[in-house]
Amino acid sequence: MEQQRNILLILFLIFSLFLFWTWESDKYHAAVSAEQAAQAEIFNNSIAASEGAGKLIKIKSDALELTVDLKGGDIVDAKLCKVKQELGKDDPFHLLMSEPNFVYLAQSGLTGKDGPDSKVRPTFTTDANEYVLAEGEDTLSVNLNFEQDGVTYVKTYTLNRDSYVVDVSYKVVNNSGKDLSMAFYGQLKQTVDVSQQQNSGAFGMVAGAYRGSAYSTDSTRYEKETFDDLVDLSKEKQNLNVQTKGGWVAMIQHYFVASWIGDTDKNVENVIYSNSSNADRDAIIGIRTEPTVIQNGSEHDFKSKMWIGPKNQDNMELVAPNLDLTVDYGWLWFISIPLFKILEFIHSYIGNWGFSIIVLTLVVRSVLFPLTKAQYTSMAKMRLLTPKMQELRERYKDDRQKLGQETMRLYKTEKVNPLGGCFPLLIQMPIFIALYWTLMESTELRHAPFIGWIADLSVHDPYFVTPLLYGVTMYFIQKMSPTPITDPMQRKVMMAMPFVFTFMFCTFPAGLTLYWLVSNCFTIFQQIIIYKSLEKKGLQIKAEKVKK
Repeated sequence: MEQQRNILLILFLIFSLFLFWTWESDKYHAAVSAEQAAQAEIFNNSIAASEGAGKLIKIKSDALELTVDLKGGDIVDAKLCKVKQELGKDDPFHLLMSEPNFVYLAQSGLTGKDGPDSKVRPTFTTDANEYVLAEGEDTLSVNLNFEQDGVTYVKTYTLNRDSYVVDVSYKVVNNSGKDLSMAFYGQLKQTVDVSQQQNSGAFGMVAGAYRGSAYSTDSTRYEKETFDDLVDLSKEKQNLNVQTKGGWVAMIQHYFVASWIGDTDKNVENVIYSNSSNADRDAIIGIRTEPTVIQNGSEHDFKSKMWIGPKNQDNMELVAPNLDLTVDYGWLWFISIPLFKILEFIHSYIGNWGFSIIVLTLVVRSVLFPLTKAQYTSMAKMRLLTPKMQELRERYKDDRQKLGQETMRLYKTEKVNPLGGCFPLLIQMPIFIALYWTLMESTELRHAPFIGWIADLSVHDPYFVTPLLYGVTMYFIQKMSPTPITDPMQRKVMMAMPFVFTFMFCTFPAGLTLYWLVSNCFTIFQQIIIYKSLEKKGLQIKAEKVKK
């Protein structure tokens, strides 16, 4: 019973720590001064002006198809040409969109004292209604033009071949007869309630996948802000107003991210801010420069860029520092990132993500084999002590203190650590959790086929073959493993676990189920080897071989 209580205690502590760290990772950390909040309010109010739709134009490369509203020059629709909305269909993935009850926009402009967006959103003009990257060309630039009171504004969108990066710049030529003060802003706006979106399946959400906002500064590598944080200020929270050099803001969903990257010029101060609109139905997070004075007769360029696409870690880390952290591995990211790198390396040789998962699982379990062996060895020794432990319980059944002393003396005499079977499991647990998040967050598994009936590793097995096999292997592991549980009711609960887990895994992505299935098969193989090795040493672990 002592071993059983210890195991349950350890598992309870692990589960409690996991819940605590998950809760901590989602807490609100930003502290904003009253002076900063007042300054941010000026900018937030100035960009909340008229947002009625104007004329729409299209800008298309081989990777992106953008729809831009000439009123304000915002991106109101974005499709990923190389990523399919659904497996087996040709429709591109729809990331940004503007619908009657749901919006997900990338807005930008010039605000501040003299910024044109501080009053009424400017209406730009263009030479054409559609721009397409030509064959043989690597870059497509589209200019949006606007003139007001002697000031010429040229907003430029630049797309590159095979890239999800959108360069956004403003050229301001000041011939107004006076100095002007303005700042560039770029922000993301999204309706919080995803059920209002006509095709909410586009978000591809699964249990545990994060949907919300995040940002990075020169002092904070990665900080999450849930949509509730952005729209609900009733709990003494304030809008974000964080100064930084460089930095970025993003809105994240499973496998995909849209992000504004601030001007990386070392002389430019950026401010990360948040807000809400439409009666708190829409969340806003953005980044802007500090006001810049443009003298009369001079010109100034504001520069920024966006990432609109899948969470491709290798490419995102080249666009902006820490942008790859939007692949949210949680608090075990320092384990998950190396695991993904290993998985990616294996895939470079095998070319199939399913078989790559199998190889990675075997590699991880092989590395952990010494810990597994130590765990079973400790369990075997504890099994051998069962008769002596029972004798002590009967002898000192009325003296719990004496029973505890004699039990510890027995452990010391037999050189047995009662927690020896738990410590290896405790060490392995973070690796298993990290591997779970590696497979959960890797966009490379989306629409990736394995074999036969499994055409997409990111969704559940359509015929539930792998979950059923997982349940069978779990049952065999239980039959092979010794258990100190003697209570009939507890035994029935344990025997029901394979059925419970089989049902649960029926809803898991096939890639995760494949990992656990292979892991179970390897565990059975490990147990056979370990049992034979222990029997040669005289340590019999199988329950049926232990003499009562």
